[in-house]
Amino acid sequence: MKQDLTSKQITIVGAGLSGQAAARFLVERGAEVTLSDMRAAAEIPQLDRLSALPIRFDMGGHSLKCFSQADLIVISPGVCLDIEPLNVARAHAVPIIGEIELAACHLDAPILAVTGTNGKSTTVSLLGAALQQCGKEVFVGGNLGTPLIEACAQDELDYLVVELSSFQLETIDRFCPHYALLLNLSADHLDRYPDLDSYYAAKLNLFRNMTTAHTAVLNADDEAVVQLTADLSCRKVYFSAKGSLAEGMGREGEELVWRWQGEEVRFALSKLSLQGAHNVENVMAALIPALIEGCSSEKVWNAVCRFEGLRHRMNLVRELDGVRWYNDSKGTNIGSVQKSLAGFETPVTLIAGGKDKGGDYRLLAEELRRTVTHLILIGEAAERMVHELDGVVPIHRVDSLEQAVSLAQQVTSDGGNVLLSPACSSFDMFENYARRGDIFCELVGALKTGGGA
Repeated sequence: MKQDLTSKQITIVGAGLSGQAAARFLVERGAEVTLSDMRAAAEIPQLDRLSALPIRFDMGGHSLKCFSQADLIVISPGVCLDIEPLNVARAHAVPIIGEIELAACHLDAPILAVTGTNGKSTTVSLLGAALQQCGKEVFVGGNLGTPLIEACAQDELDYLVVELSSFQLETIDRFCPHYALLLNLSADHLDRYPDLDSYYAAKLNLFRNMTTAHTAVLNADDEAVVQLTADLSCRKVYFSAKGSLAEGMGREGEELVWRWQGEEVRFALSKLSLQGAHNVENVMAALIPALIEGCSSEKVWNAVCRFEGLRHRMNLVRELDGVRWYNDSKGTNIGSVQKSLAGFETPVTLIAGGKDKGGDYRLLAEELRRTVTHLILIGEAAERMVHELDGVVPIHRVDSLEQAVSLAQQVTSDGGNVLLSPACSSFDMFENYARRGDIFCELVGALKTGGGA
C-alpha cells in the first residue's frame, strides 16, 4: 500500500547510496527529511549531490531529537538496530523501516528477491539478463548496487530482481516477494550477529509474508536451507547440482535438467561461459523463476550462457611468466573462499585477510591443504587467521596489499595461480571490496616480467 508522505517528518539513518536515494525519493513526495550519519559530511562520497534539496543534515553524530520527534525512521543496511537513537525512537513509538521496505510499498511490479551467503550478485545478474532477453522490462539492483527505491522512478516495469543482504532483511515488515531465492547458508557477519542462528533468522525474514500464491526457490543440496525452510507455506521449488530431481532443476552428468508440470528441458553445461561448481548452482537458481514465468527456455539459456561474470568475482586479471592472477575481492566470507579454491586443480598462492567478520577460519584448512602453497595475510584479521591456520600451509604476514602482490610474484612458480580472496570485509584498509579489487588489479597490471619464483 502506497503511503502519503506529504509533510511527514522522516529521519534517514545512514547517508550511503541507499540513504541518499531514499532522501531524494522522500523529498520528491513532500516529506520533510533529515539525513543523519555518524560520519562527518566530508567523509561521505557524493553527499554534495543532495545540497540543492531541502534536506536537514545531521552529520558527525545522531541528534536524538531527530529520532524522538520523527513520524518515521528509514535505516540503511549497515546501521545496527540496537544503537541508542533507535532505542529512543522505539520509546516514542516511532516506526522504523529499511529502504527496501519503503521502496516495496511504492512498487507494483512483481519482486524476485535473492538472498543467501554467497552467489547473490551473480544470480541476480543472471536472472535479470534472462528476463531481459525475453523482452521484459526489468530493474536489477538492491544490495547489488542500485538501491531498490530508485526503481520507483521507472515506468512500466515487468519485474524487480533484487539482491537482499541479511542486514536489509532485518527490517522487513510487509515486504513480500513473488519469488524468493535462498541460495545457500554458511557462517558470515558474526561480527554483527551474536550467533549463527541469529544470522540465519535474518535471512529467513525473506519468507515471513509469503503465502501459497508465492514461490520459494531453494537449494536442495544445502542442509541448513532445507531444514530451515521445511515449514514454509509457499510453493517450494528445488535445485540440485548433485543429482536429478523428479520436479525442479537437477543435474545429470554435464546437463541441467528442468522438470516441471510434465515438461522436461535439458541444457548443456558446456555452453556456459561461467566456470566453477558454485556458478552452476547460481545458474540453476536463476533459470527457475524465468522458466516458471513462461519465458522461452532457448532465450533464457542463451542469456545465461553469454554471461561472463561480475567484476571482482573470480576475474582473471592477467597471466605473467606462466602465473595466472585472479581478483576475487568479493570473496568476503569463508564459504565464498572455499568455493573459489574448489575450482582450482593447480597450485594457488592465496592473498587473504582484512576486517574480521567473526567466522571460523579453520573451515578453510581442507581446501588450503589441497591447493594452496602459500598463504599471504593482510589486515586486522591476520593475527587470528595465523592462530587458527598455523601449520596448515606456509603463512606470510605483510603490511599492505602492495607488499602481498610483490611477495606473491616472488613465491609463485610457473603454472601456478595467485588469488585475492580475502574471507574478510575490506573496511580496515579500503572503502569497499570494489576499491580493494581495483587496487589489486592496478598492482598486478604494473608487475614486470622476471620477478617470480
